[in-house]
Amino acid sequence: MRRRLVPAALLLPLALLLTACGGSASAGSDTDGKGSLTLNVGDQKGGSEAILRAAGELKGLDYKIKWSTFTSGPPLLEAVNAKAVDIGGVGNTPPVFAAGAGSKITVVSAFHGTSKGDAILVPNGSKLTEPEQLKGKSIAVAQGSSANYQLVASLRAAGLGLGDVKVKYLQPADALAAFTSGKVDAWAVWDPYTSQVLQAKQGRILTTGDGVTNGLTFQVAAPSALEDKKKAAAIKDYLDRLRRATTWVHDHQEEWAKVWAKDTGLPYEVALASVKRTNSTRISVAVDKPLIASEQEIADTFTQLKLIPKKVDFADFVDTRFNAGLPPSTTPARGEG
Repeated sequence: MRRRLVPAALLLPLALLLTACGGSASAGSDTDGKGSLTLNVGDQKGGSEAILRAAGELKGLDYKIKWSTFTSGPPLLEAVNAKAVDIGGVGNTPPVFAAGAGSKITVVSAFHGTSKGDAILVPNGSKLTEPEQLKGKSIAVAQGSSANYQLVASLRAAGLGLGDVKVKYLQPADALAAFTSGKVDAWAVWDPYTSQVLQAKQGRILTTGDGVTNGLTFQVAAPSALEDKKKAAAIKDYLDRLRRATTWVHDHQEEWAKVWAKDTGLPYEVALASVKRTNSTRISVAVDKPLIASEQEIADTFTQLKLIPKKVDFADFVDTRFNAGLPPSTTPARGEG
């Protein structure tokens, strides 16, 4: 039997469907502030700017912020490498690929959240009940995304490898269509896609990244910006504000979900489910040795799979100067432990 397609109204807006795809920046906006210094910040739709504004953390700036909106982490890091952006937020995998390409990037801040929104989804009518049953099955995933590593790690935990399944490298828009039309047996993806599929009752979770992936997201800066004392000071202030705003999200989940839904076009119910499952769990943590070791494992995995051309020493791509007062990266996310 053919599975019905998700109604158009339930499809995620294009800005979010492009997440993890290649792409370019859209025209940015400016945040008013005092002084002549401008901090160029890379962002994604419904990302840092929206959180900071909702939390009231864009008031009283001693510098201006010029925002540039990107469709995903990889092109954002390309802009960091090109010095077009001073700092921007990405997931746990784009820095590994950028480092493998020899990009000039520096991880300066980290947030630890749960990996419960990183999931391998199967259609409601699927006979699959355990990850071990994925052997020989077709799985959609965005190549080079955090979901790509989550798939590898989840298969490994089940005693399988990529060679045991039929991987279909599809970006989210195509993967969603393939999943809902029954052209693939499973889809490895992240929130808010996980919440969207569950809310639309188009699938269920077979397994999540909980316990197999690190749940980290990063703020990544241009080395040239860090070498500029005034910009480095602005980056410190920006990171402090972002940390406070992240705490605000946890304490104002419904309020943030409304803002996020309006900013992205997500249905409110999907936004709220994603906030509760993933976004509100994040805490600010130190860029420390366990974090570097965890990212090194991701880098080594992709090098072994020949998706990264050379060995990456992730320690060469971090700056720990903003760690003061922060808990270790191994600190449980909100809702854990």
